[in-house]
Amino acid sequence: MSLYFFLNIASLSIPLLYSFEKKMYFIKWWKQVFLAILITATIFIIWDVIFTEQGVWGFNEMYLLGVNIINLPIEEWLFFICIPYASIFTHYALKYFFPNIGLSRKATTYISIGLILLLGVVVLINFDKAYTFYNYSLLIVILSFSVITQHKELQSFYITFLVILIPFFIVNGILTGSFIEEQVVWYNNDENLGIRIGTIPIEDIGYAFNMLFMSILLIEKFKKTSPSHHVKA
Repeated sequence: MSLYFFLNIASLSIPLLYSFEKKMYFIKWWKQVFLAILITATIFIIWDVIFTEQGVWGFNEMYLLGVNIINLPIEEWLFFICIPYASIFTHYALKYFFPNIGLSRKATTYISIGLILLLGVVVLINFDKAYTFYNYSLLIVILSFSVITQHKELQSFYITFLVILIPFFIVNGILTGSFIEEQVVWYNNDENLGIRIGTIPIEDIGYAFNMLFMSILLIEKFKKTSPSHHVKA
């Protein structure tokens, strides 16, 4: 079994098991959750294929099964299902067990506007760095949409994302070379800021935020059209 494959399965296993827990019973939203994840995954896989072909990042065959689909290892495809599900489950579990978790609307707006302004400067200065430019440009769009619509989910996500970052740093740290001989996923530093938290490019935090919050926005939209939308999630 490849290391990357193992990390995907290990990340998914416990959240999926606890999705059937009787009180929260998160699995009741499986249609909305997986549809949202699949839509988001489609966008990010297209992005992934292009960046892999352009050498923005790549994969170390030492840690892979050797099965590729559209020039991406099968483990990378699984990443866009396993990691989002585990992270999204964590978000909703924290909301379920701590119903008051979250920032005020005003604080959320101020933080979002501050991030938009900061990221705007970073994007303008680094328009020639593909990962930095496209990653943070998307984050600006998502944050701007959330500010304009005053989306309530962002108020809690700012807090739950900090918790999600804990397993994120462990898994992504291993993928980028922490605790192992070589990197599973390598990055071309000419296409990013070259700033790392341990072995993790700082852009990966924005990438994770984009991928997860985009899925959560879709889940909330789909839940509103569900006959059981009034059931607490």
